[in-house]
Amino acid sequence: MAFDWFRRRYTDSTDSPGEAESSPPAPAPATEPAEISPEDYLAFAKAAYANLKARTAAQAPPATEESAPPARAESVQLQPPASTEDSGPLAQAEPREPVQSSTPTQEPASPESPPVQPAAAPSFFDLAPRAAERLQALQASAVDEPKPEPVTPAVAPSPETGPEELVFDEGFRWSAEILAAQGRKPEEISVEEISWLQKLRRGLGKTRLNLINQLKALVGRGPLDQKAVEEIEALLLQADVGIDATEQIIQALQKRMREEVVPPEEAVKYLKQQMRQMLTVGNPTFAPQRDTLNIWLIVGVNGAGKTTTIGKIAHVARKSGYRCLIAAADTFRAAAVEQLKVWAERAGVEVIANPSPNADPAAVVFDAITAAKARGTELLLVDTAGRLQNKKNLMDELAKIRRIVDKKAPEAKVESLLVLDATQGQNGLRQAEVFAEAAKLSGVILTKLDSTAKGGIALAITQQMNLPIRFIGAGEGLEDLRPFSSYEFVEALLSEY
Repeated sequence: MAFDWFRRRYTDSTDSPGEAESSPPAPAPATEPAEISPEDYLAFAKAAYANLKARTAAQAPPATEESAPPARAESVQLQPPASTEDSGPLAQAEPREPVQSSTPTQEPASPESPPVQPAAAPSFFDLAPRAAERLQALQASAVDEPKPEPVTPAVAPSPETGPEELVFDEGFRWSAEILAAQGRKPEEISVEEISWLQKLRRGLGKTRLNLINQLKALVGRGPLDQKAVEEIEALLLQADVGIDATEQIIQALQKRMREEVVPPEEAVKYLKQQMRQMLTVGNPTFAPQRDTLNIWLIVGVNGAGKTTTIGKIAHVARKSGYRCLIAAADTFRAAAVEQLKVWAERAGVEVIANPSPNADPAAVVFDAITAAKARGTELLLVDTAGRLQNKKNLMDELAKIRRIVDKKAPEAKVESLLVLDATQGQNGLRQAEVFAEAAKLSGVILTKLDSTAKGGIALAITQQMNLPIRFIGAGEGLEDLRPFSSYEFVEALLSEY
């Protein structure tokens, strides 16, 4: 049973790709949440928690297999021969020691006999040769058992962290409430969703605290007036929302105020509604098409997290049941191919690369498309060279790669996704403008929302560039990048309400 992150539903691993695609996809998150009472939310969270505990317990292997690995059992078997030195070859070499060590411990012949016992005790120098021989024997036997301790957890980290990390706390209840408001059922919720929502809320923590504290002070005065609206406008600009997006939100809020008196609680709900509508650009359901070659060009400047993002997307795709492949077309930066291979190994996805230095990136993409067609790959992720948006020769190379893709795979579903560092704020908008001309951008991947980034940049991107946000990253781990949801993003940004 695998969880398809693109469609937010469980899929049976035994189903064929055609059967998985024929089943109806999960409905897109609604812009208007369902009205549920707090008691119903609590009951929903309890039911979801019980289902997740039962599922993880059913999927967990037997405890005996994990607690008693072969290496531990063999090491225990090696200890008895070492401790019973009387029965080994050392006892044959010195036959008088066992006799002397056993007779004094039995019934003494007379009351004066116990003090005579230290005469038979071996000294350190007598035991040293025997200890060296025992150590050599143990080392000789230990050479045959290094394999029971593989160093593979870092290569293939498990997203199913186990029931010990599943805690029914405030974070779990909040995550379950967000999923319930989107029309989900308790049995449809996965552990990964709960964990991701908590990471997203923590990643937006700094921006959220600033907004929440000041919004509380504003709405605590009573119905909003013009001065309060101006202060909200300043808050949005400080959160990197951008001038255009802020102006649109303020105009909608002022229009609502002219129609009726806006209570504080209704003002915040209306603010959330406007943000969700602005973040919803194009089709909210973004997923690779089954049984068809999908080619995603991943572009961006150096340092935006492009290579690591490709590894994380490959992990999401493979766990969602897609046949995935990576093209290492970043031949400009030193060690870029090696770094990509490390992340691909962690995700369990193969990489198509050219071993020769300074290889033509377009040639690598050509070979990768050929291999993807031969292997029936459903998703081909192309890593392009990181470049500054003002380097014309590098941007021309990116346009050449796009022409190769259009010519070699005209039937493929092509997406060009720009990786933007959320900490760069408004500077990322200039990058998006230049990349849109060369790479025909169709979406944005927003990364590094786990540091000092201001989440309002997401609104600026969707409004000024009219580009949808497809993925969002809130951490450095393999599990810390997921498909974007406008509802979940806004709730994590203003979760106090």
